[in-house]
Amino acid sequence: MDVTQIARQRAEQWLNSPVMDEVSRQEITALLAPHNAQQLTDRFYKNLEFGTGGLRGIMDTGSNCMNQYTVGMATQGLSNYLKKTFAGKKITVAIAHDSRNKSRYFAEVTAAVFSANGIAVQMFSELRPTPLLSFAVRYLKCQAGVVITASHNPPEYNGYKVYWEDGAQIVAPHDKNIVAEVNAITDLAQIKFNTNTELIGAIGPEVEQAYYAEVLKRIPKPDIIKKHHQLPLVYSSLHGAGITMVPECLKKMGFTNLHLVEQQSKPDGNFPTVHSPNPEEASAMEMAIQKARQVNASLAMATDPDTDRVGIAIRHPEGHYMLLNGNQALSLMMWFILENLSGQERQKGFVAKTIVTTELIDVLAQYYQVPCYNTLTGFKYIAAVIREREGREKFIAAGEESYGYMVGDFVRDKDAVSACAFFAAMQAIAHHEGKTLYHWLVDLYVKFGFYKEGLINVVKKGQQGESEMKALMQRLRHEPPAAIAGKPVMRVLDYLTLTDREVHSGKTRKLSFPQSDVLQFYLRDGSKISVRPSGTEPKIKYYISVHAPLTEAGKFEEISFMLDNRIADIGRHLQHM
Repeated sequence: MDVTQIARQRAEQWLNSPVMDEVSRQEITALLAPHNAQQLTDRFYKNLEFGTGGLRGIMDTGSNCMNQYTVGMATQGLSNYLKKTFAGKKITVAIAHDSRNKSRYFAEVTAAVFSANGIAVQMFSELRPTPLLSFAVRYLKCQAGVVITASHNPPEYNGYKVYWEDGAQIVAPHDKNIVAEVNAITDLAQIKFNTNTELIGAIGPEVEQAYYAEVLKRIPKPDIIKKHHQLPLVYSSLHGAGITMVPECLKKMGFTNLHLVEQQSKPDGNFPTVHSPNPEEASAMEMAIQKARQVNASLAMATDPDTDRVGIAIRHPEGHYMLLNGNQALSLMMWFILENLSGQERQKGFVAKTIVTTELIDVLAQYYQVPCYNTLTGFKYIAAVIREREGREKFIAAGEESYGYMVGDFVRDKDAVSACAFFAAMQAIAHHEGKTLYHWLVDLYVKFGFYKEGLINVVKKGQQGESEMKALMQRLRHEPPAAIAGKPVMRVLDYLTLTDREVHSGKTRKLSFPQSDVLQFYLRDGSKISVRPSGTEPKIKYYISVHAPLTEAGKFEEISFMLDNRIADIGRHLQHM
């Protein structure tokens, strides 16, 4: 049976379900018309799957979309798994949501299904950042948590992220087992939608206060920060949940001169002032930079809708503002944290990052004599490393190239609230030294080498796009390039077959990772290219990493230009492979 037939069969099953509402029924009927065949296929050819960020899709009617039925199926499957896993015990689940359209509604649907299954729910009464949900799961001793968000995706998306009792996103075997339970639901009528209001309670303000206390005790040199409390800072929540916590956290640190981008402070799932609410994109930072110019701030920060990623802009000595990418910001933060820990505090400590994140973190870890563990893309894998070493090693900090950072293990996911706190602290301490974060960055490169990275996203939408991505990965896997941009490929790492192969000798070794559809190519000049389909968006991602010595601060612009050209050359070659 081809995908078109599968989609039609699944759509007819939905159409005939007794729980289907009339609006959705009419829409499915229209989709079944012959001229809507492609749209029908895209919406019904599969069920939404859990990727690196959980369940995520366009809000619409269909099994491959975010709607009350797919949310209900996910929650029913999760309920079934929780009841099997914690048989005989009282089960409690925490729920949060961001500012996206229908986020509150989907959160209420989730709470209804849990309660209908006899599972207690603790729910935030209004939008809150995702990291607070991670914290709340452990603080309230819940067995699981759910946050309704599509993170930084465009406005038409929403999502459903599941957290386990350790406050981390689900990993194997739980993820596959939950999917199996969801797939076992063959009829929408199997979903229990009848709310038991007696099992639904509100999460109180004490959880948020406990979170702030954890952040504050990890910030070094608080006296210096308070001395420079009037330092102007700029923050934008990009219409997301960050407005509920980031300003308050900075206030608790003692900062008194925070300037909000007021046009972006109101939560709004349409994100009217930005093309995309993604701080990785320069356009999303424009209004924050404009505000920074007005108030002469050296640091501007903007968080995505669910506040787990933050973009920062720093002032260049010549007066303009420079956007730091996620690798640069993480390198600065990691250096700052490790530099301010005592030798005793670093003992038995470790840091972590993902395999597509800058290798400057490995260099820093080696210098400060702490292990650096590399994981697959996604903070759920970093959280798994923390869980595996709990009680034996002490987690210090972690990050990934896509603007996600985590300090301390009180939150088991990337956390832009605490990241904003650390970047503000860094700015204050640099100012105390008569420097800026720009000077710190250049000094870092002079001491440890100039590492620079680039990212190319190639969008592949719908069922056809998914097929094209699979074909590309298969071709690169079975016919890897001998050279990229004129530089010979020396090593090929395949995280699906878990092999690390030296090209010239043919020698291979086993990779100690979970299987994942990722390929990495190391070139003779030390450059690294990673290729993977996104787990949360319809695109292929090419990560490019290059490096060179920086012998003196005055050559920063020259070497930066040279590395940019190298990244561009590799990028042009990749897009024609």
